[in-house]
Amino acid sequence: MAEARVIKKYSNRRLYDATASRHVTLEDLRKLIIGGAKIKVVDDKSGEDLTRQILLQIIAEQEQFGTPVLSTELLEAIVRFYGNPVQEVFTRYLEQSLGGIMQQQRVMQHEMARALESPMAPLAELARQNMELWAQMQASMLSSVTPAPPADPAKPDHPRKR
Repeated sequence: MAEARVIKKYSNRRLYDATASRHVTLEDLRKLIIGGAKIKVVDDKSGEDLTRQILLQIIAEQEQFGTPVLSTELLEAIVRFYGNPVQEVFTRYLEQSLGGIMQQQRVMQHEMARALESPMAPLAELARQNMELWAQMQASMLSSVTPAPPADPAKPDHPRKR
């Protein structure tokens, strides 16, 4: 797994990406994450891990604009799970559910990319399979209708008919 990209948070609330040697915004971090990067945000002075807080800020910012991912009902349900004995089970369930959705999305993207690479590839594969089935069916039908070649009495492999 790739190393997490370290982002330093300064006391003036600015974020600094040491890898890119530049200051970044929450939007920059969101784009990095969308691109597949792992980030780790640390307080510049104390070294405290602030990743969760920054990720929550990114989510809160995204929820304010456009169609929210987290409905009011879902947020209420999440609040109810805090301190609940099944909180840990709920967390694992959400992680596994999102992991499954992400896996399905990757598969779908791969299939779409394959179809766009060669739009006729799926049809060509289907046609090839149909031709194989047709050839097998023909061979089967022909073998039941075609008489067997006469046995050669001179060859020991063939039993003589009496």
